[in-house]
Amino acid sequence: MTALQDIFARPIAHRGYHDAGAGVIENTPKAVSAAMARGFGIEVDIQETADGQALVFHDYTLDRLVEGTGKVIAHSAQALRDMNMKTGGDRLWLLQDLFDLLAGKVAVVIEIKSLMRPGAQADFVRHVADLTAAYSGPAAIKTFDPDMLAVARARNPAVLRGIVASAARKGGEFGRLSNVHRFALRHMLHFPRTRPDFISYCINDLPSPAPGLLRRAFNKPVMTWTVRTAEERARAARYADQMVFEGFDPDHE
Repeated sequence: MTALQDIFARPIAHRGYHDAGAGVIENTPKAVSAAMARGFGIEVDIQETADGQALVFHDYTLDRLVEGTGKVIAHSAQALRDMNMKTGGDRLWLLQDLFDLLAGKVAVVIEIKSLMRPGAQADFVRHVADLTAAYSGPAAIKTFDPDMLAVARARNPAVLRGIVASAARKGGEFGRLSNVHRFALRHMLHFPRTRPDFISYCINDLPSPAPGLLRRAFNKPVMTWTVRTAEERARAARYADQMVFEGFDPDHE
């Protein structure tokens, strides 16, 4: 089995197998351990710290989940590792801590969160690519930011990489982008430059021409996110090769 096949072999738990009501918070060691215990792959998010390290955390600010305030990028890695989650008993942790816990037991997909800055946080991306390349287990990186993916490709093309995409509708996080920019993201016109190994496309936007074409013509497997309902699971089975799921156990539903 190839490394890419490993990534697509088992359903992927979104931010780990988390359940806030039970004190298992997203992107924490408890959530990752719960997914590992069930044999699921894991998707986590990482943010850049003030000193260029990779924090396993989704939000750009700490306030929602952590006994801390402000932007992640404003704090050093050590300061962040000293912070507790508001519930569940876990502390914040780094990407290398995650790799140490996983120890190759299950596949992991690492979403690099982008600040959409000029230069694509290139040093940070290279750091993540280096850590991932040194890890011996099945691992891949992915990001919404094509410029980040291009940096990762240039650093180490052997590190599996995926592009995260959606219909990029006007408004929300895409509100400040031009129609042309959103069109390019939706249809992944960066493909010749980024050469992703797989596509990670929003379940709400499938079927869609671009992932369908890349899947058929270039044999690029499609991962879809975030599957939460039976209807979404059926759509994922029809239009994708892998799902990132949340809120249920795919082995028992």
